[in-house]
Amino acid sequence: MKAEYDFSQSRPNPYIKDLPKQEVTLLLEEETLQYFSTLSQQIGVPYQQLMTLYLQDCARAQQAIPRQKKGRKVQAHA
Repeated sequence: MKAEYDFSQSRPNPYIKDLPKQEVTLLLEEETLQYFSTLSQQIGVPYQQLMTLYLQDCARAQQAIPRQKKGRKVQAHA
């Protein structure tokens, strides 16, 4: 694997429009949005795309989500 790749001559995937997607609205905590916004600026990918990639990864791995008990915050697992 190369240390760096040159994507300057790349072009967008012409088939991406054919993938089924559904628009949703999410209410996010400021800390969560700030995390993805900062990460997106560091790597040059829109934060919405990063969130989508993260959720897709969780779904593919069938990662369990910790259940929250009333009145208690759930800590995220790394």
